[in-house]
Amino acid sequence: MSIASEPEALLHLLLSGASAASQRRLLQQHGSARAALAAGPRDWATHGLEPAVCHALRAPDRTRLARALDWLAAAPTHQLIGWADPDYPPLLRRIANPPPMLFVAGDPSLLWRPTLAIVGSRAATAGGRANAALFASTLARAGLCIGSGLAAGIDGAAHIATLEAGGATIAVLGTGPDVAYPAHHESLRAQIAQAGVVVSEHLPGTGPRRTQFPSRNRILAGLSLGVLVVEAAHRSGALITARLAAEAGREVFAIPGSIHNPMARGCHRLIRDGAQLVESPQEVLQSLAPMIRDLAHALRGALQLDAASVDGPAALADAGAAGGQIAAAALDDPAAAVQARVWQALGHDPTDMDTLADRTGLTVAELSPMLLAWELEGRVAKEYGRYVRIGS
Repeated sequence: MSIASEPEALLHLLLSGASAASQRRLLQQHGSARAALAAGPRDWATHGLEPAVCHALRAPDRTRLARALDWLAAAPTHQLIGWADPDYPPLLRRIANPPPMLFVAGDPSLLWRPTLAIVGSRAATAGGRANAALFASTLARAGLCIGSGLAAGIDGAAHIATLEAGGATIAVLGTGPDVAYPAHHESLRAQIAQAGVVVSEHLPGTGPRRTQFPSRNRILAGLSLGVLVVEAAHRSGALITARLAAEAGREVFAIPGSIHNPMARGCHRLIRDGAQLVESPQEVLQSLAPMIRDLAHALRGALQLDAASVDGPAALADAGAAGGQIAAAALDDPAAAVQARVWQALGHDPTDMDTLADRTGLTVAELSPMLLAWELEGRVAKEYGRYVRIGS
């Protein structure tokens, strides 16, 4: 089978109806969707694919395939990230049954940033929306990415406040990446795709279905270090997100409310079950600080393993004295040599990711963890999508 591109091969897998586990196994075994498709039916059968699924792999629904390819081609920020792709979010890999691929509109590097999910009732009170906005804007200014599900009420308030604060926000959809739900959030979806990132595991054009929103919640929880529930009734989708986060080993926070407010009962239930009661954004930051440090250490470890294969000591030629300790360490450390090259490329003016990629010859997947580690260490700051050095 001849497939022109990796995204098209991924779409063949998705349209085949194969289980998520089977898709992940194929991608893990073969390293790419194109290689998986080239392996043929005998190999597919060893991964548990039924004959009907094997047939669909060879002959997918052409209308749905064309629509998805058209969406991917519509903008350079539209991407399909597969399980074997180095851009696949590392925290999401750790949850039960992670999606084998993600449709992304916007900046995929945000999926690597330390993220807090802020969720709650669609029928939020004015006070609940104000609390969501306060926590979102304060934590966004402190450097956290704010994730939510683009729903009415608490979700929308958190997204809007983050954008107004100049912060980074992730919208995880239970529809296709091009479909807002509720429909009146279409302009907000488009704004997040422009200034943040929109994520979905569903094909473009997929409308809202009740069964899709719990799976949306698992992705939101998986991308996040923690989940903050602002307001929730006793039976609420926000409680599903909180439960999934707890099962994945993430922190769960809840804001208490009046005993007379039905929208506070879900939060009180979470607190009784062990969620952290929080009254200020600073309490969230203090609780997440150890996890953020662990994430920074993990990224640094990955950089030490990966950077040596990107380039050798020749990268020192243009490094000069940039970055102080970074450049000095590069003298006998190939990984540090790559970091020195990136530090030099940053210069002293705000620089966007595409410009850094052009200057360094590295990919976004190689640059993102390095810049995030420096951001967590206080070496660089990110403002409105551009990076700037802090200090010499």
